[in-house]
Amino acid sequence: MAHDGQDMPLAPTALLPDLLSLTGAAIAPVEEVLNKAKEALRALVTKDGRVSGGLIEANQTAAHGLAWLATYVESLRQMQAWADKLQAEGKFGETEQLIHQIAFGEYLWQIYGGIPMNQGEILRLQDIGLTQDDMRALMDPAVMTLTQSGNTQAARTRLVELMQEHSANITVGTSGLDDELEMIREQFRRFAVEKVEPHAHDWHLKDELIPMEIIEELAEMGVFGLTIPEEYGGFGLSKASMCVVSEELSRGYIGVGSLGTRSEIAAELIICGGTEEQKQKWLPQLASAETLPTAVFTEPNTGSDLGSLRTRAVKDGDDYRVTGNKTWITHATRTQIMTLLARTDPETTNYSGLSMFIAEKTPGTDENPFPTEGMTGGEIEVLGYRGMKEYELAFDNFHVKGENLLGGEEGKGFKQLMETFESARIQTAARAVGVAQSALDIGMQYALERKQFGKALIEFPRVSGKLAMMAVEIMIARQLTYFSATEKDEGRRCDLEAGMAKLLGARVAWAAADNGLQIHGGNGFALEYKISRVLCDARILNIFEGAAEIQAQVIARRLLD
Repeated sequence: MAHDGQDMPLAPTALLPDLLSLTGAAIAPVEEVLNKAKEALRALVTKDGRVSGGLIEANQTAAHGLAWLATYVESLRQMQAWADKLQAEGKFGETEQLIHQIAFGEYLWQIYGGIPMNQGEILRLQDIGLTQDDMRALMDPAVMTLTQSGNTQAARTRLVELMQEHSANITVGTSGLDDELEMIREQFRRFAVEKVEPHAHDWHLKDELIPMEIIEELAEMGVFGLTIPEEYGGFGLSKASMCVVSEELSRGYIGVGSLGTRSEIAAELIICGGTEEQKQKWLPQLASAETLPTAVFTEPNTGSDLGSLRTRAVKDGDDYRVTGNKTWITHATRTQIMTLLARTDPETTNYSGLSMFIAEKTPGTDENPFPTEGMTGGEIEVLGYRGMKEYELAFDNFHVKGENLLGGEEGKGFKQLMETFESARIQTAARAVGVAQSALDIGMQYALERKQFGKALIEFPRVSGKLAMMAVEIMIARQLTYFSATEKDEGRRCDLEAGMAKLLGARVAWAAADNGLQIHGGNGFALEYKISRVLCDARILNIFEGAAEIQAQVIARRLLD
């Protein structure tokens, strides 16, 4: 990026001087570009004075591009907040400075030159409708210095040297969280190292359910009641604590890190939409893991389009009879309850006729996975994310007690579900950070041990560069996730922030896994190497809890509201 016909001089050392002032000054120019992008897209998708859903769909690349641009801008804001906080606490050391510098250098360049929505779709500002004049804000001196001298090979190499020196640290760079949350991290990291990592690859290769002993130990550690209020038998901890726990358990194995997701979704549904009687009955059972839940929403022909859901619940006296098919149901056999979304008003074809149920069932065995009358199922064989297994379910006159209609009122199901999406996406973003960290752990270890052409792989700049960028993007995704969790904890609407964290986290996890496998070369393609599992596990993150395209669509719509 040139200015007045001259290139900015390269920094003589890996670290730029006066870094925080530089990065702080770079935020206003990208915010200006974001505001111009919003204006350009709004003009494109407005009809009769209102934003048109049809025009957003017709201009989907531009709309999704705006979502990605806004995600990058928020990422830079949160990295600056992280760096300022560490500086004030005297914790902004060389590792943190390099992460911060590389993050700004890379993301500013991507904003100017092209943001990868995925490997094959690069979003450029002109795709959103911006002109060269609109982009001139990026000719700011701070932006130019960071793009020219922020993400250099010298900076990446030095970061990896520091990563080797401080390999005993749990995270690369200080997380910015308080001591209590870091103590929680240490506890769950130890558990993952001792109880999960030694067995995870076998569970994956054999396509086995995570042993019940692990679930019981997690229950004793409070995983399933982490954010459930104390008056209902939980610990009443923050969403930020849930992020740390999910991150470290998923770092061990995404299946273990995802066990708590089922309880998080079920508890959130009951807390937000349940009657007091339902809260008193079910929340203590969920908190103790006496009752394990599964989420039963998706149908074979609807996917993310829940408004088209066809499974019906018909009144039978005071109770209901459910008939229909569901798919991609995680951990369906072992569970005692299902949060089941069904249509109670047959005259509707949209969200308005849907109701949520706490449907009771008998846990299955290997010999008889679905013993409950009116319910059958079959396993869906999957590439990864195997520890709880996926199932297709069929309901035929399946009995649900009337008292288990969530909230005691029909037609509220979709609204109740929407209230859980913030927490679910924050938790998924945290799982993505954990999976990405796992890829970095495995890739780093292999790069240190594997010798080629007379030296360790890590000594080759393109290998160390991959590791450095993994560490940097993990911290970016981590800070965006923690920010969304803090917003939730403080009672502010955060569907936008949670969506951004999930959108970026999923891409970062896939990139980290892909690069981790590349470092392994041909060995990475062998099933015996752990990175092959992490690659399969990482891939699902861009799909569940809202596919990346759906997520970008929702973010864009919120930005234009």
